Amino acid sequence: MKLAIVILNWNGTQLLKQFLPSVIAHSKEADIYVADNASTDDSITFIKTHYPTIKIIQNNENGGYAKGYNDALQHVIADVFCLLNSDVEVTENWLTPIVETFHTYPHTAIIQPKILDYKNKAFFEYAGAAGGFIDKYGYPYCRGRIFDTIEKDNGQYNDTTEIFWATGACLFIKSEVFKKLDGFDAHFFAHMEEIDLCWRAKNQGYPIKYVGKSSVYHVGGATLNAINPKKTYLNFRNSLFMVTKNAKGNILAIIFVRLVLDGIAAIKFLVELKPKHTFSILKAHFNYYYNLSRLLKQRKATKNKIIYYNKTSVVIDYFVNKNMYYKS
Repeated sequence: MKLAIVILNWNGTQLLKQFLPSVIAHSKEADIYVADNASTDDSITFIKTHYPTIKIIQNNENGGYAKGYNDALQHVIADVFCLLNSDVEVTENWLTPIVETFHTYPHTAIIQPKILDYKNKAFFEYAGAAGGFIDKYGYPYCRGRIFDTIEKDNGQYNDTTEIFWATGACLFIKSEVFKKLDGFDAHFFAHMEEIDLCWRAKNQGYPIKYVGKSSVYHVGGATLNAINPKKTYLNFRNSLFMVTKNAKGNILAIIFVRLVLDGIAAIKFLVELKPKHTFSILKAHFNYYYNLSRLLKQRKATKNKIIYYNKTSVVIDYFVNKNMYYKS
């Protein structure tokens, strides 16, 4: 199995200095690429000077995570792509359980390792934790993380199991599957494009697995942190995008409920004196309606839609019923 690790970079010299050494030290069985999204710092010079064996792909523009990887992966020849954030520290032998799982379960298309918090290594990290799921209305949650409640890693998720989505912080995908799915939806730019990709893979019958014997440490928010209103905008908008494209059932009813729940979230931000985040949610909805015609065409093209959720509303379960930890 030919494996390629592809790290997307945008003005990330400091992150490359900090995290590339662990990737190089513990990834002897893989080719390593840095895909640069038209950086204006000295990222490229740094790599060429200090890591001349790393292959560099230079994109012509900053198309975000989605287009950035779509453009870059056209230049990578491998059986499996590992899409790795630039703010991830990998561990010794992290690749071995992944490769073994692909061999043991040859139909598996996508795999995610255990994602732990680089700043607090005993705990899971927000983006992905121990594998992702989604509720009926398109709100994502993870084993080990529901909204802002993060679990400590006590070995409770050291298994290999089927999940619904894998985090883009560290995502392994067979190259043939990535190409068959036409890669990421570039309209997303960044955030939740990996959930959309996994959802489309699931709709086509591809299994997605979490492998708890492989661990990495993720900083999270190194490019766009949680307090940035742009992140709020992208998360709310892109969630609506992927639900409309992929969800099974009465999409108008689903979106109506989303409108209500997103409205409550907007009011909550206003009460918390975060008006910029309230405006971001409103902006997200206006942009969604602007794109609705295109999204409905994409929805129509997705002929096979599966039952995608185990939980009707993670919002109600968490905030009303106070179920703050993952239950299968």
